[in-house]
Amino acid sequence: MPPVTLTTDRILEATEDVLRRYGPAKATVVDVARALGVSHGTVYRHFASKAALREAVTQRWLDQSHSTLAAVAAGPHPAPERLRQWLTELFAAKRRKAGGDPELFATYMALASEASAVVAEHVEDLVGQLSTIVGDGLARGEFSLPERTEPTEHTEHTERIDPTDPTDPATIARAIWDATGRFHDPVYAAEWSLPGIDAAFDAVCDLLLNGLRPQDSPESPGTPPT
Repeated sequence: MPPVTLTTDRILEATEDVLRRYGPAKATVVDVARALGVSHGTVYRHFASKAALREAVTQRWLDQSHSTLAAVAAGPHPAPERLRQWLTELFAAKRRKAGGDPELFATYMALASEASAVVAEHVEDLVGQLSTIVGDGLARGEFSLPERTEPTEHTEHTERIDPTDPTDPATIARAIWDATGRFHDPVYAAEWSLPGIDAAFDAVCDLLLNGLRPQDSPESPGTPPT
């Protein structure tokens, strides 16, 4: 029987198994190579360093965890529905990872602190998806924001030249990301299984959607039908 081709995915899968078994502090490239039945030099032909391998594992985990979010952001439904669904999918993905394999989840949190650039890029991608939803909602009149207050003659000059535009979709998206941190930031993982966490999540979603609701709209957007 011919040997199985060593692919990037096989190396990453083996690395996950090794990390689960030994933890990030003790797992080595030699351990990964041993699990694959190859020399560590063979692994290094795919990944230039141990750090590169760990970054790739982190990236793979993040991509797998949030694979459905891009489709939700670009979906055909009204923006309020998409925003609630997107936030719900993100929270569900985080809880699955934290509750389904807590040892590996803890390992990935350690790796994420090493691969800060990978995590930062991933967060920017997610905030970009939120920005797409918000931008669509504003363009279609499904979301509305109050007019920005013009500075008075007494306003400090440094405040007048603040480049942050609170009506810009990217700024709003970042605010939504920050406001919902309890439901996606791993620092809060211990709270995700507590009684009442789903009600707390719904309350935050309702608050955000009500804040974006057009002033003449009689109903809260994005609320699942009863």
